[in-house]
Amino acid sequence: MFHNGSLRLDVGEKVVYEGEEYFIRQVNDLNNAVLIHPKTKVMKQVLIFDIEGCTQQELKPVSDLKLIPDHLWDEAMKRFEIIKPLLVKGRTREMVSQRAAEYECSVTTVYNWIKRYESNGKVTDLLRAKRSDKDKTTLNKDVAELVKRIVNTEYKTAQKKSIAKVCREVARQCHELGLKAPHCNTIRKWISKEHPKDLLRIREGKKEAAENYSPIRGSFPGADWPLSFVQIDHTRLDIQLCDDHWRRPVGRPWITVVFDVFSRMVLGFRVGFDSPSALITGLAISHAVLPKEDWLAKYNVNGEWPCWGIPDTIHMDNAKEFRGKLIQRACDQYGINIEWRPVARPNYGAHVERYLGTLAEELKGVSGATFSNIFEKGNYDSEKNAVLTLSELEEWLTVYIVGVYHNREHSSLGMSPLEKFKKGILGDDHNPGKGLPAKLINPRQFRLDFLPFVERTIQREGVVIDDVQYYADVLRRWINAPDPEKPSIKRKFVFRRDPRDISLIWFYDPNDGDYYPVHYRNTAYPPISVWELRAAQAKLKEERSGRQDESQIFSMIGRMREIEEKAARETKRARRNKERKKPTSMSPLASKQPEPKLNNMVPESDATKPVKVVRPFDDLDEML
Repeated sequence: MFHNGSLRLDVGEKVVYEGEEYFIRQVNDLNNAVLIHPKTKVMKQVLIFDIEGCTQQELKPVSDLKLIPDHLWDEAMKRFEIIKPLLVKGRTREMVSQRAAEYECSVTTVYNWIKRYESNGKVTDLLRAKRSDKDKTTLNKDVAELVKRIVNTEYKTAQKKSIAKVCREVARQCHELGLKAPHCNTIRKWISKEHPKDLLRIREGKKEAAENYSPIRGSFPGADWPLSFVQIDHTRLDIQLCDDHWRRPVGRPWITVVFDVFSRMVLGFRVGFDSPSALITGLAISHAVLPKEDWLAKYNVNGEWPCWGIPDTIHMDNAKEFRGKLIQRACDQYGINIEWRPVARPNYGAHVERYLGTLAEELKGVSGATFSNIFEKGNYDSEKNAVLTLSELEEWLTVYIVGVYHNREHSSLGMSPLEKFKKGILGDDHNPGKGLPAKLINPRQFRLDFLPFVERTIQREGVVIDDVQYYADVLRRWINAPDPEKPSIKRKFVFRRDPRDISLIWFYDPNDGDYYPVHYRNTAYPPISVWELRAAQAKLKEERSGRQDESQIFSMIGRMREIEEKAARETKRARRNKERKKPTSMSPLASKQPEPKLNNMVPESDATKPVKVVRPFDDLDEML
């Protein structure tokens, strides 16, 4: 069975292993399961990450989240909230009937919604099917205008008039004008198109609307199982880093941590020089939700990090940069509830903040530590003693989390976070355990859903975004395609991109509902970030007037890089900017680095040279 675009790993579920269908007979631990063949009855112990979903349950193509109108998304979310309590084992017809009666819909309709959702496990499966008469009204134009006016003046008011009174008023005015009055059900459907929160705000007031439609934040909810409640927080680490090339200080990095409240496990993290943002938060969520096998192999770390799966609730910062539609809709799509931290209520993030405090203490023993105050720092020169690069810090954090923190007894738990996590998943003599989390079917789709997007038409030369041209054969069939709703104008398509490296964009093909990579049309150009691009455009605007072309932009970027290369020898800020703009390893221009030799978590002296450079956004490679 699929759930949230992922495969359930419960005992009895049908799965595929090496091209053949099996049933899950037993779950041994967080990494291994026993499968049984339905015909031969042969049993095999296999790695969980080698198990796939049954081929007959192929995922349906769905619209890019950006393309779904708000009213349709709200309607799908309303349906999801209706069936959410029914998405459990042991569901009975009585439970379905009670839910259907509560929300005044038929039992058949509720069963249909459940079937559609459980087929793939995404909110988009509950979207209303597109009708051929979409956006067309059967009402006479004059009647439609009259109904619209009366609904606005009679129903959407603080007087809270009933729909029956609105219907009588429509009938009265239609009679006076010699028009045929619409059925009351037609007027009800008209009113139902309005967002319930907006109607409640107008009829009952802002307070009532907030109490009914805002997340419950009155008390900190209990975290009864792993992934039931997850906290996200950001902080600037008290350590000076140096650049990969010159080994000179570049500044302090930021870290974003995704933290499981039940077990105190670190589910994932993101580290870099960019300030916290919706993009960085989305990347941290992706790291937390996806398996860590490739991540551990990248750093040659031996140890368990058995954290993957969709969390039930994410608790995060209330800052405006995190409250955009990008994160909210992506989380809604996968059934993740978001709770925003109340303003001026720091206790709401206490668990993850305590971990960040623990991490800060550990970093005090690392060369380049800045310490939290001047008394602790004393005469210690942080910049002079900086030895770790950004990629080496990322490696150090991985080793510390997996090798030390997860295995050390936690004072609040009386056991290690890893042991608590395993008990919560697999159970023990006293508790049954939640069971293995579902395995994501399409990790690439999950990552892309958290990336920013743009909409563009496709021309003969390809697609142009910010004066840069891109092309791939997959675009050919859509060149100068007309808009299906308005054939007189050209159709716009969705392209997603990671602003840290815009040499690659992702094209959403509306025919098959999948994404395809599209590179620069001129492959000789180097990978750049969107910030580097905008800086070059601004510089060109200062120097000359008129339209900028692609060659001028990349020529300016080349000049700026030469200047920055010189400045990097002397200026810390320039070196930090240079670190942020380095190409990813996906680029043919990326520098080759020697293989790592991970002997200790911390380099011993300033003479230690970089043994490995893993770019802070290598995850782009995994989407290709």
